Amino acid sequence: MAAFDPWDPAFLADPYPAYAELRARGRVHHYEPTNQWLVPHHADVSALLRDRRLGRTYQHRFSHEEFGRTPPPPEQEPFHTLNDHGMLDLEPPDHTRIRRLVSKAFTPRTVERLKPYVERLAGELVDGLVRRGGGDLLAEVAEPLPVAVIAEMLGVPESDRAPLRPWSADICGMYELNPSKETAARAVRASVEFSDYLRELIAERRKDPGDDLISGLIAAHDEDDRLTEQEMISTCVLLLNAGHEATVNATVNGWWALLRHPDQLAALRADHSLVPAAIEELMRYDTPLQLFERWVLDDIEIDGTVIPRGAELALLFGSANHDPAVFTEPGRLDLTREENPHISFSAGIHYCIGAPLARLELAASMRALLERAPTLSLASEPKRKPNFVIRGLEGLDVEIA
Repeated sequence: MAAFDPWDPAFLADPYPAYAELRARGRVHHYEPTNQWLVPHHADVSALLRDRRLGRTYQHRFSHEEFGRTPPPPEQEPFHTLNDHGMLDLEPPDHTRIRRLVSKAFTPRTVERLKPYVERLAGELVDGLVRRGGGDLLAEVAEPLPVAVIAEMLGVPESDRAPLRPWSADICGMYELNPSKETAARAVRASVEFSDYLRELIAERRKDPGDDLISGLIAAHDEDDRLTEQEMISTCVLLLNAGHEATVNATVNGWWALLRHPDQLAALRADHSLVPAAIEELMRYDTPLQLFERWVLDDIEIDGTVIPRGAELALLFGSANHDPAVFTEPGRLDLTREENPHISFSAGIHYCIGAPLARLELAASMRALLERAPTLSLASEPKRKPNFVIRGLEGLDVEIA
């Protein structure tokens, strides 16, 4: 029997059999090592993402003590200040106010305007990979593309972009289950350095505005919509972290899946019109974000089990995306799958605001690789990152004959 064990390398290599076992055992399971309730079925995950009795935070209604939770240790304060003021970890009305402002930068029209820039950059990155006869697809294409796009949107000068990815990686380490003290220390240091940098950049934009997102947030005239400096800093960090972490991992997880399924890769190479459907299927097949957490603000009942206020739910996106009640033969990679209601971009008020941009970036890099590197093949077996929540590879070495 496959066991749910997010620290077991065998589980991390392929968690999907364990998810099948969880689904077969029921709709909700208490998991002692993290003191969370695991929710593995698509229908429940989808419904609970929209359920207002749950929240990404509880601090808009309760103190830590009232909610039966221990406050985070004081030495982690810089990380939590940064994290807790981003809209992903806020609930209305603060979430509504910030999302309304930021969403202006992610309208379909705005994203469409970025298309020539994204496609040109994707082409240049792939051309470099082709000239070198291959290399690490993660470091040379998957990472630089979304980092550059978000940095461009925010108005981060090219000369300042090198630390963005390391800062992001260190901060995102805190989203894993039961992070270590060393992980927390790295996240705190990155939070301080990233916040200090953005504080300086915001001060520059106040004096000399541009047409970037930071300048736009500063220029919000409606008093009801204005962001505090901390909200602005937290929003910028969130956009960078969320704006590239999932895209990077979707790219390498997707190509690793294609390279393991030569029939599907051959079909895609023969018909590039499959690209949009391929992106959706690859995000379903090996989900970049495996788990999303919610706090129980008011008692809820799932299949006769009462989950009390103060509990934490672990909504298993990876399991929901492999639920045979929704997906025919979920373990099969099928780039022509027509019905594909995957929840890789979440749902409800916290649905990924950058989903249109992520799809644009994924399509741009995939088309560039299909067109400019048609002989791309695997150079060596990749190593998976030892993470569960954010699922990705250490690298993906490829050859181009």
